[in-house]
Amino acid sequence: MSTPKINKKDDQKAEDVVLDMTLRPTRWDEYIGQKHIKDNVKILLQAAEERGHIPEHILFYGPPGLGKTTLAHLIAKETGRQMKITSGPAIEKVGDLASILTNLAPGDILFIDEIHRLNKMVEEILYPAMESGVLDIIIGKGPSARTIQLDLPPFTLIAATTRVALISSPLRSRFSGGTFRLEFYSNEEIAKIIERSSKLLNVLLEKDALEEIAKRSRFTPRTANYFLKRARDFAQVSKKIDKKSLDKKIVKEALNMLAVDDIGLNSSDRKFLEILIEKFKGGPVGLKTMAAAMSEEEATVEEVIEPYLIQLGLLERTARGRVATKKAYEHLEFDLKKGQEKLL
Repeated sequence: MSTPKINKKDDQKAEDVVLDMTLRPTRWDEYIGQKHIKDNVKILLQAAEERGHIPEHILFYGPPGLGKTTLAHLIAKETGRQMKITSGPAIEKVGDLASILTNLAPGDILFIDEIHRLNKMVEEILYPAMESGVLDIIIGKGPSARTIQLDLPPFTLIAATTRVALISSPLRSRFSGGTFRLEFYSNEEIAKIIERSSKLLNVLLEKDALEEIAKRSRFTPRTANYFLKRARDFAQVSKKIDKKSLDKKIVKEALNMLAVDDIGLNSSDRKFLEILIEKFKGGPVGLKTMAAAMSEEEATVEEVIEPYLIQLGLLERTARGRVATKKAYEHLEFDLKKGQEKLL
């Protein structure tokens, strides 16, 4: 009898999922940052509880990794409700949504991630469910078709998206509890998150090592936790760890191996800037041209690569196209004067 092969990549992925759940805050005081959202949501939940009602529908939006799903989990925890989790792409047909909604218990929370990817037919079924608590089902086709209404148990929809502009106005307007944008974190907030995570992982982290991870973490908690886990793994495998203590040197070696530089740029970010400066003389250049030059999809360039470069002041989006800033030349150690001469 042959022994089944163990896929190390699958094991690593499963371990990361478990660790992510471990690092996820379970109380409001453990959730660092986004104070304006926490304050508003607490009032919403307390008011609903005092009235004996379920909380109204809520929409969270913002870049990936900032804590939208974590906020949904915290709301479920605070209200003592069961939460059913799905995503926009997973709800392919009207029947899929109908099955989910009819299986909710009174007071349940339905969390839909990436809700902007719902198809229009499914979205239209969601309108009366959110607004009136009913499910409209069409039976039959053609002239003999008829519509019946099913009463749904009262529920709270919490939705998350990275692209709020792709959500239709009718759907956005039905989030009566509020629409909240998650902002990027400060380095100080990221440092607090890393400090908490290191304690949960039972890893001793020196102050300068903590600051090194924080400044490369792209102002994003998910990235910070990922870097912390990989630094721990690197130290363990390279036998450079002593009593599970990580210093700045170990962290730098680990992050350099991941091709993450001193300000958090990865290889794709640097490739973008190098192409923009070397091939296109610093710009301006259009999105389609940049995507073709990088052999990347336009959406990846616009939504994944460019936002952080703009945040750091390395890139400008102008009416004529993308333009590299003086700071980009300096970071890549290009001679700005020579770069400007090429434009003449």
